Amino acid sequence: MDLRLTGKTAVVTGASKGIGLATVEALTAEGMRVVAASRTVTPGLKETGAIAVAADLSRPDAPSRLIETALDELGGIDVLVNNVGGGDGDGMAGGFLTFDDAAWQGTYELNLFAAVRTTRAALPSLLERSGAVVNVSSNGARTPHVGPVPYTTAKAALTAFGKALAAEFGPQGVRVNTVSPGATRTAMWESPDGYGAELAATLGVEQQQLIDMVPERIGMLTGRFVEPAEVAALIAYLASPLAASTTGTDHLIDGGAVKTA
Repeated sequence: MDLRLTGKTAVVTGASKGIGLATVEALTAEGMRVVAASRTVTPGLKETGAIAVAADLSRPDAPSRLIETALDELGGIDVLVNNVGGGDGDGMAGGFLTFDDAAWQGTYELNLFAAVRTTRAALPSLLERSGAVVNVSSNGARTPHVGPVPYTTAKAALTAFGKALAAEFGPQGVRVNTVSPGATRTAMWESPDGYGAELAATLGVEQQQLIDMVPERIGMLTGRFVEPAEVAALIAYLASPLAASTTGTDHLIDGGAVKTA
């Protein structure tokens, strides 16, 4: 399917691996020119042909500098994908009382404020081009009792942020949508030092055993993890002119894990 994105421009954050990298691959395959930001520029990111920018978007000044670079490289921004985030730091498998102020602050800087600041910097160009924003949240935003509480509440705030942006800027021509993946086959689960490994140790099981049991335990009707490319395909569609009447939405892609409407 031709998404009619050829020649358009995009900025993708959190682009070095997982959903971010898959999104860069999907958008470049559609003929878009992409500036891809991540803390580390990986070989996989280099191979996409995107303009890779090393940036720690949890730092307050980094989002505006990223957008300045993107505008210099691309001349304007048609699509912004706020994908940067994570809930896989040390200690994230604990309960509420294990998280101090620094853990809360760091999680919100990465999962909420990075998107707020990047969007604020990109909006003038998005307004000029009647562009689109896609925020990558989590199905944990709808079920905040599951997963690390700083992460799930930050994602809930990100989802609400997308709704508010859509209401304010939709009449001015900018569409804003949210994608909320469930358990996805990324480093968060598969890395030997990520959230999945820590959770497995907490539960007293092997990491692969945990990965094998997660889909059934959390009610994924498909019986498997979501693949990053599946999320990227949804993001690309929402960014495209084919979704011209879609705005203010939150799309679950979680194998049916969340059963409520």
